[in-house]
Amino acid sequence: MTGEEIVVVTGFGPFRQFLENPSWKAAQGLKLVGLGEQTDVSIKEVPLAVHLGVSRGSSVFLEQTGKNSGYRDKDVCGFCPESHCCVEGGPEKLDSVVNMRAVAKQAGPDVIYSRDAGRYLCDFAYYCSLYHGQSRAALIHVPSSGSLASADRLVPLLQTLIHTMLEQLEDPSETT
Repeated sequence: MTGEEIVVVTGFGPFRQFLENPSWKAAQGLKLVGLGEQTDVSIKEVPLAVHLGVSRGSSVFLEQTGKNSGYRDKDVCGFCPESHCCVEGGPEKLDSVVNMRAVAKQAGPDVIYSRDAGRYLCDFAYYCSLYHGQSRAALIHVPSSGSLASADRLVPLLQTLIHTMLEQLEDPSETT
């Protein structure tokens, strides 16, 4: 396998009038035809894109909203969009279909509901996922310090949070 490239192609499942989502059909077709002998294509139908970012402090933050404009800081590669926004002409704010307040309430005191993801790289990626993924995205800011910063405490909490989100998507009545 030396020298082989791996490409992960994602597609979305059913939503609204699309009982069979064309993005998933396209991903399946791409897997079938491949990208050449030196490239292994892996496909996945995405019910929810979950982004992890880091925040200062010792709590986990569940972000409800992605913001489109107000980006002023450069990323580690020195890039900042000239327009200072994610998607020119896009809505100013987009909310996840996941009720993050309900997920945070169910998770306990170490998990905090937030509507301000910070207008940096995490918020940028989150907004783009919300915009292009029918709002089926989540952004979890993990702590940089404290007991939850250790993987042995954080990973099981993330498992629980993501399972709760997926259950909510399967049964929207669980959002209260």
